[in-house]
Amino acid sequence: MPTVVTRDEVHELVHHGAQLVEVLPEEEYRHEHIPGALHLPLKKLTAESAAAVLDRARPVIVYCWDAL
Repeated sequence: MPTVVTRDEVHELVHHGAQLVEVLPEEEYRHEHIPGALHLPLKKLTAESAAAVLDRARPVIVYCWDAL
């Protein structure tokens, strides 16, 4: 179930093993990603691409920035 978390909560969750995933486009990820974040571009996201990158046993935090 999606839950909104604060920056401090993200830091704590990642410290305890959560996976931080950025779904930014490739160019934005290259220039602006959070250090240590995994990259799964939203427009290319599939169950297969997620399964290849994510550990299903660990929580996932998804991050994206949108100016709209």
